[in-house]
Amino acid sequence: MRRRTFLAGLGTAASVSTAGCVGSLGGGNENTVLRKPDRGGTTSADLPYPAWGERIPDVTVPAPLQDASVSLRYVETSFFTTFFYTTCRTVCPTLISTLRQVQAHSVQNEYTDEVGFYPIDFDPARDTVDVLESYTDQMNIDTDAGNWAFLRPEDEAAAKDVVTDEFGIVYEQVESEYSEYEFVHTTIITLANADGYVERTYRLGGGGFDQIRLIEDLRTVRNGGGIL
Repeated sequence: MRRRTFLAGLGTAASVSTAGCVGSLGGGNENTVLRKPDRGGTTSADLPYPAWGERIPDVTVPAPLQDASVSLRYVETSFFTTFFYTTCRTVCPTLISTLRQVQAHSVQNEYTDEVGFYPIDFDPARDTVDVLESYTDQMNIDTDAGNWAFLRPEDEAAAKDVVTDEFGIVYEQVESEYSEYEFVHTTIITLANADGYVERTYRLGGGGFDQIRLIEDLRTVRNGGGIL
């Protein structure tokens, strides 16, 4: 299977143990490692966003802090993505900090070359390159790990195309007492495997995200269903 990751400027990724091992845990989909999630009668096709067993959209999005672009379907490693904007005061810090904790685990346990983190910004009008640089520091992202890139569509039309039309993520501008405007939006984190298929989509619950679950699911995907 053809796999290509960063289109420019980010170097090459290491080979990944999931390649050729998808479906090893069963669950009725040869393209995934993790079993079908328990969602009652709801299928992946019923959901507005790509879910278990479905391919990641074939989109290429600029990664301005790396002076590169990322073609998400052809990233060579397992990866997480989510959807955010930097002036969000509620759920976005939770989305980004959750992924930051998983990134920290990858650094501490020396598997940074086996996972990527690609949050997609849907407020390019305000989230300039300088703003994203400041946000990187604010959220304590480990830039030295080399496995994190904020993705930023070029303009508002491109953001709608990528985030809503391709990923099915709803976001709506609303009035705010704290800034010019805010957004209400879908709050999910997606885990995809190295073959470009969704393994899990995590929705924000009342207690936040279960970081241990994300790490354990990632471990299973990284190892093709095998045991460490």
